[in-house]
Amino acid sequence: MSAPIVPQVAVFPQLKSPPIAGTIENMSGKKGRPPHWGTFCKDTAGSMKTHNIRFYYQGKVHEVAGQPTTRTVLQYLREDLHCTGSKEGCAEGDCGACTVVTAELGQAGQPVLRAVNACIQFLPALDGKALFTVEDLRQPDGALHPVQQAMVALHGSQCGFCTPGFVMSMWALYNKRANGRPTRDDILDALSGNLCRCTGYRPIIDAALAMFDLPAVAFDYPALARALRPLQRDGTLEYHHEGQVFLAPRTLPELAQLRLDHPEARLLAGSTDVGLWVTKQLRELPELIYIGQVVGLGDIREEGSDLYIGAGALLNDAYDALVQRYSQLHEMRQRFASFPIRNAGTLGGNIANGSPIGDSMPGLIALGASLVLRRGEQTRVLPLEDFYVAYQKNALQAGEFVQGIRVPLPVPGLCFRSYKLSKRFDQDISAVCAAFALELDDHGRVRSARVAFGGMAATPARAPRAEQALMHKPWTLDTARQAMDALRLDYQPLSDMRASNRYRMTAAQNLLHRFYLETRPDQPLAAHETRVFAGIAASEV
Repeated sequence: MSAPIVPQVAVFPQLKSPPIAGTIENMSGKKGRPPHWGTFCKDTAGSMKTHNIRFYYQGKVHEVAGQPTTRTVLQYLREDLHCTGSKEGCAEGDCGACTVVTAELGQAGQPVLRAVNACIQFLPALDGKALFTVEDLRQPDGALHPVQQAMVALHGSQCGFCTPGFVMSMWALYNKRANGRPTRDDILDALSGNLCRCTGYRPIIDAALAMFDLPAVAFDYPALARALRPLQRDGTLEYHHEGQVFLAPRTLPELAQLRLDHPEARLLAGSTDVGLWVTKQLRELPELIYIGQVVGLGDIREEGSDLYIGAGALLNDAYDALVQRYSQLHEMRQRFASFPIRNAGTLGGNIANGSPIGDSMPGLIALGASLVLRRGEQTRVLPLEDFYVAYQKNALQAGEFVQGIRVPLPVPGLCFRSYKLSKRFDQDISAVCAAFALELDDHGRVRSARVAFGGMAATPARAPRAEQALMHKPWTLDTARQAMDALRLDYQPLSDMRASNRYRMTAAQNLLHRFYLETRPDQPLAAHETRVFAGIAASEV
């Protein structure tokens, strides 16, 4: 496995000869010329108008109609296209056996590839995109792709059930080779959404390192871009099936109007939460408004003293931007869900869902973030801590939605940390999530204090009594202990399957103590010295 990398010598087989523009193959295999992209077709009832779903797969454009709006990509792959390489293990985006790669045109007009969980992605969300599965990796001469070769050579598969998912996560990473050879940490991050019960992961990680030593196989991005351009729509996708409607606007004004016209519709971003409502709770979702195609909703930029993150920004992109400004969020980014989930879910969706254990909110609340809310043409700004009014209830008015998040940029002297406690390091829901932000004056006294927790109450919430115990006092161990005691007045946590109320309170107090140890004026400890893995080599973790 030590052969040197050679120049990229082959193209992705399915993209050597892109299909003639306008040729489609529908689910019954019939070919023909599609209608104009902006036109509508009557549905079977003849009373409402609808588009068909169009996406690129295995060298041709697939046109889909007559499928429920909440049919998953995995169901369609296995049951309709009979491509059974992708497996269903959990149906909730945890195990990664269903991992596929989607591609869509980015802002520069070039395809962006992302590994995602097919088991919770709804089929209409594929409109205008390309789909790649493990069946695509075979080379024109029948040879294995370097990803597959490395897995075979290094014994990365045993029972094989999870293998296609691992291979697709590795394939997505492999096709980013223009960014340079990934580190071991990059590989661990890319594989964080794939579980294996046979190999123990070491041979899989070895294969992910070794695949770059094999003769290179290039992905033909220009050919894929040419195939995707004709699939892009100018206006809203409107897809109907037996009383269900799936709407995918393209502009912010279109989204705002649809939200007013359909106030009861569920806004859909990455399906990382809503998908489980269907696969696990069997809920009916008659109206869906998909925000994944709205131009500008995923923008990330600095505006004055704030970092503005559009509500449609993917979690990976949003956290990358946050970590650039607040390096203290690096571990939170790494531990937040899994790489495929962060490839699909959005920061706005995580906030709007309002889970009391959502990991984004405590850190953002501690930093003083606010939300830009929009209704029609009107916008208003609301502090994030005021957005949550009760368990999974928020301050949104009828027809209103989250358009973006404003996060204050760092200021000199800010002491900030965010911590997550969970049973697993990767891809686990928090028992407690904490965030602390202090500013000290020239005399070492606390000038401002913001303390926020998740998992301690019905909503993510600040700790006003603990903050009061800190204000205008020297940042000492005695002050920290007073604030730790005050936490008992701020929260009355519940006991559940993740932790008891006693554990949660003790953990919350200890996290505040940890924050003090890392930020005390005299001999502060480095963050790595207070971690549970302190003193253990990274290769042993």
